[in-house]
Amino acid sequence: MRRFYLNRAEDISGISGLGRVCEGVEWDNGKVSLCWFGTYHVLESADNIHTIEHIHGHSGKTVVEWLDPEE
Repeated sequence: MRRFYLNRAEDISGISGLGRVCEGVEWDNGKVSLCWFGTYHVLESADNIHTIEHIHGHSGKTVVEWLDPEE
């Protein structure tokens, strides 16, 4: 299990804000769970971290900030 934040430098949607916008976990099987901060506190899951980067990365405006080292 590996923890991370999504850190957003530019909020193109105007919804989630800037800085650390959610916290997440990459499970041992590669699946990912996110818990968004802010008004709505939405929970989200995906098949892998690459899917999250593709959907929420906005061409590098949001990056994964790992808290735990890669095993």
